[in-house]
Amino acid sequence: MSDMTSAAEAPRSPGRPRSSRADEAIVEATLDLLAEGSTIEALSIEAIAARAGVGKATIYRRWPGKDALLLDALRRLKGVLPNPAGHSVRDDLVLLVGAVGHNIDPRAAKIMPCLVPEVNRSPDHFRLYQNIIAPRRQLMREVLRRGVRLGELRADLDIEVAMALLTGPMLMQRMLRWHPELDDVLLPDRIVDGVLDGIRAR
Repeated sequence: MSDMTSAAEAPRSPGRPRSSRADEAIVEATLDLLAEGSTIEALSIEAIAARAGVGKATIYRRWPGKDALLLDALRRLKGVLPNPAGHSVRDDLVLLVGAVGHNIDPRAAKIMPCLVPEVNRSPDHFRLYQNIIAPRRQLMREVLRRGVRLGELRADLDIEVAMALLTGPMLMQRMLRWHPELDDVLLPDRIVDGVLDGIRAR
């Protein structure tokens, strides 16, 4: 009797525990559909649920809507943020420039270029894109500001323009293969050294 009483008095767990396998299946289904050519507009929760083998309610228990799910899926595609060591402004910039447009997941080569026209067409998708890249942009901004603070870079440096100078060539090369003969491994060093020639303190 005492066993039954203690069992009845034990607190119940608040519903079914969240399944990490379901989370993974939903995110993977989202990326697969995008890689297969689905646009953001055409992508539906119904299609994602069917591909992942879950119900729509399972998705809505995890994400409030499609945009929140897309944000998580595209962040996964981009991978973890680089971690600058903080010892050398040059080395930190090479690390960050090397991460521009670099994705281990092969689906990124199909997904990211297709997002560009959608980002340009839709203010909502533009905000989604900005939410993905803003933390990466902030990392580079902090490295450049540190360089100014330590006297390594010009005191009058335009931080935002410097970021554009550093990231633009790498993004163009990685997304469009603009110059096939450029060495992708050495390019981050060459870009950083070229820009530093103009922005170093005199």
